[in-house]
Amino acid sequence: MPTLLKWNGFRFYFWSHEPGEPPHVHVDKAGLTAKIWLESVNVAYHDGYKPKDLKKIVEKVKEHREEFLEAWHDHFA
Repeated sequence: MPTLLKWNGFRFYFWSHEPGEPPHVHVDKAGLTAKIWLESVNVAYHDGYKPKDLKKIVEKVKEHREEFLEAWHDHFA
């Protein structure tokens, strides 16, 4: 599971065995988790994050979207 970014205690990564899924990242911190689609940069699901934290996560994904997509496509090519 490649880690793409560590920021403010958040870990952005994807699983190596999800090639059938559209590009996305998982984001974990302190036992909380979220899944963010990279094409639309929408929250697929989350478990426990407060709205203000989800907003920060989505903004960070937008900021790094291109490099996350590149890493996804490189990994699953």
